Amino acid sequence: MMAAPGRDIGDRPWVKSSYSGGAGSDCVEVAFGTGETVGVRDSKVVPGPLLTVGGEAFAVFLNGVRRGELDRMA
Repeated sequence: MMAAPGRDIGDRPWVKSSYSGGAGSDCVEVAFGTGETVGVRDSKVVPGPLLTVGGEAFAVFLNGVRRGELDRMA
């Protein structure tokens, strides 16, 4: 679900993906908000938009990434 920046995230710290490159490259950040909310954003566009998902859905997504289920077919 799309949300207004800051919804359920507040002033929680944002963490950049360890797979993100240097300055100016594609960077994804996540913040663990109140309750079960996880925020995801592009670090180059801090004011938004912000994607928020439930904690369980985010865990399913991460597990799929780890298992290679989301790798692009060449």
